Amino acid sequence: MPSTDRKKPSSEPAPLLALGAHPDDVEFGCGAVLGQAARAGRPVHIVVCTRGEAASNGTPGGRAREARRAAALIGATFEFLILGRDASLEARPPAARALASLIRRLRPEIVLAPTLEGQQHPDHAALGRITRDAARLARYGGLTGVRGAPHAIGQLFHYAVTPDAEPAGGNRIVVDVSAPEVMSAWTAAMAAHGSQLRTRNYVELQLARARVLGLRAGVEHAQALFPASAPLVTGLEGLTRAVRRF
Repeated sequence: MPSTDRKKPSSEPAPLLALGAHPDDVEFGCGAVLGQAARAGRPVHIVVCTRGEAASNGTPGGRAREARRAAALIGATFEFLILGRDASLEARPPAARALASLIRRLRPEIVLAPTLEGQQHPDHAALGRITRDAARLARYGGLTGVRGAPHAIGQLFHYAVTPDAEPAGGNRIVVDVSAPEVMSAWTAAMAAHGSQLRTRNYVELQLARARVLGLRAGVEHAQALFPASAPLVTGLEGLTRAVRRF
């Protein structure tokens, strides 16, 4: 049976871990959600799993500097965990074990990773699968090749870097990110990836996505997350309304 590592009571919320295949994925795909969590007092840590060396614009060194600045702007800490080269990530056991070791070290409650959809950069879907496997491996007390004490995360959510990466159907949660300070920090964090804005206005694309989703939900801006498993709630008190008006 897997170990389930009971968390000790703490006055500080358990960390939120956000994983990106490339140095800009997290900010473009779920940066407002991360900024909101950081401003609510939850430690947020961003981990990038390639150096983005295959990109048409920018250098690995320059993109690393952009990523560190972007993380700071949304109130997150940052590190690289290189699981392969850009455009060559594969969902293989060594990568899952390396990521499981990182999960055990950071001990997050919530993990965010790219969706598994095929209509996107193949590294995104590969990292989504690696994360799903790593979250399971991190629980197993008798597993060799994974460092640290076993740890069970509370929830894995996927995020869509691009509109085409959004899974079909209604299995999602919609996060209201309308607070002006959240939107300002998110916009600045995306703009920090200047090398990637030379050929396409990704900032405007993501802001438009958030605006449309927000309008559909009756708020200013929103971002969607896609649960790997249905969330378990302890009651209905916080579930005051749906996205759709009945």
